[in-house]
Amino acid sequence: MLISIDTRGAKLYAGTGIGTYTHELMKNILKLDGKNQYVFFWPGDGYDQFQHHPNIDVHLVGTKNKTFWTYDYIPHHVKRSSAQLFHIPQNGLGLPKEKFCRYVVTIHDLIPFILPETVGYSYRERFVEEMPSIVENADAIITVSEYSKKDIIQYFGISDKKVVVTPLAADEIYHPINHVEAKNFIKTSYGIDHEFILYLGGFSARKNVLGLIQAYSQSLGFLKNTYALVIVGAPKDCHEEIVTTIDRLGLKDRVIFTGFAPYSHLPYFYNAASLFVYPSLYEGFGLPPLEAMACGCPTITSNLTSIPEVVNDAAILINPYDVDELTHAIIRVLEDKKLSMELIVKGLAQASQFSWENTARNTLRVYESLQ
Repeated sequence: MLISIDTRGAKLYAGTGIGTYTHELMKNILKLDGKNQYVFFWPGDGYDQFQHHPNIDVHLVGTKNKTFWTYDYIPHHVKRSSAQLFHIPQNGLGLPKEKFCRYVVTIHDLIPFILPETVGYSYRERFVEEMPSIVENADAIITVSEYSKKDIIQYFGISDKKVVVTPLAADEIYHPINHVEAKNFIKTSYGIDHEFILYLGGFSARKNVLGLIQAYSQSLGFLKNTYALVIVGAPKDCHEEIVTTIDRLGLKDRVIFTGFAPYSHLPYFYNAASLFVYPSLYEGFGLPPLEAMACGCPTITSNLTSIPEVVNDAAILINPYDVDELTHAIIRVLEDKKLSMELIVKGLAQASQFSWENTARNTLRVYESLQ
């Protein structure tokens, strides 16, 4: 079978859940499947790891004028190549209305419908306009959690047989590193020489960074040790309200923004941190808590949407709308070393239940079911 996949998201959205998913899917499909032939549409350079496989053709496309490549060039090439299957991993945007082969889309979440105020206007309008026809035209829909599957079925009134769940996983670079080694790396690279609470995962309003800062501020008077709050990213990337809240609460010397951090540095942050906190209001899956647990970092996260099925009982679950509850959880984990150790052990076990190889294997089963 000739399978075309729009893999541009692996590069264009690198560092996000969609980018990680697309890259790992490419890598592991090629590891598992020597039978089918693939065309990967790739933007620009950086495809060396894929070009020497005998069953893959990397087809280069441009990075400017995304609308042309998404809605004209790539669909036309898929049709002309006589591919039997076309997969769009980034929420199916650009799926042709004309049917010329089997269509598979991965829909990660329905955030533009559910929390529209947290999504950019242009993307939100395109998503809301296109998604009904994407769902209708797709032969199979892949999603990343049972929660997202339920959302998709309820919103569009489709059969549950059309939607297949293939959970995500932590990259293999996320694993335990000696704590002292990790702390020394962070000190040398970022000048951070404190015990710290860690947050990473972006600054969308749904990530609830404001709630975390407020809970951190409230916890300070109850902690025996002094902990900084380290936020991976730069102040210029976050909402002005976050910066003004830090100033108003007198936390300028306690909240540390790292600026840009390369992907390869993230395991060191997780391993050096005393605690990882991820109080998101909505996730289709939620990779950062799984990454933290894979590194052996105690984790506090949200009890909403998909997150409980990802972390199970291996993290402390809180209502992210309740700042006091989050405050008490932070104090509890940092002051109770026995609890912290229990979370480390459970987290490592829970993270080991997920693998990108399984994600790819389940995806290949979807492809095979459409032959």
